[in-house]
Amino acid sequence: MEILVARQVPEVQNAFERLRRSAAIGCDTETSGLDPDRGKLYSIQFSDGELGVLIPLSEGVAMGPFSELLADEAIVKIFHNARFDIEFLGAAGVSVRNVFDTMIAEKVLTRGAGQSASLAETLYRHFGIDLDKSLRAKFTRNWNGVWTDELVDYALSDVFHLPRLMAAQSDWLARLGLTDEFTAQQERLGARSRRLTSDGTPDGPL
Repeated sequence: MEILVARQVPEVQNAFERLRRSAAIGCDTETSGLDPDRGKLYSIQFSDGELGVLIPLSEGVAMGPFSELLADEAIVKIFHNARFDIEFLGAAGVSVRNVFDTMIAEKVLTRGAGQSASLAETLYRHFGIDLDKSLRAKFTRNWNGVWTDELVDYALSDVFHLPRLMAAQSDWLARLGLTDEFTAQQERLGARSRRLTSDGTPDGPL
């Protein structure tokens, strides 16, 4: 995977121009906690499965045109547990549309099987990938906000696999006749996200 930490305006613009041509893009955020009203948004990551881009918001870098990409109806944005990321992005004034939530897809696929739908467990089941989540503990309110190579690799390891995971899940949903159920679950996520607009976040996140 090609990795880019986009710190300068030309880097952000170049990454945007490359990724905007994709039909679907994996997305993820790193935050200081679980509450979007009190937590900080440290970064947002994108990947088409080949290029991985991290926007280090904690270093004062602006999201720039990537806010347009997130709102673009023509591009599928793939999240694992989309509600969490959408709430943090909404609190930052960013709208997200056309979402595929791999956590919802996995819950539909494994319902009744007693299996975890965490990203680490999901990737291991589908691809045998052993995802190390231990570095997540570094993202606290006391973190200095500087992105080391180790933290960049950690943050992008999640998002890099999302396009392939969406393809695999979509195939299984179709094979098992569960596509309509997944769509219904996604619509409920959309309804929940739109209710957030009463608190001042952008209209129509999905």
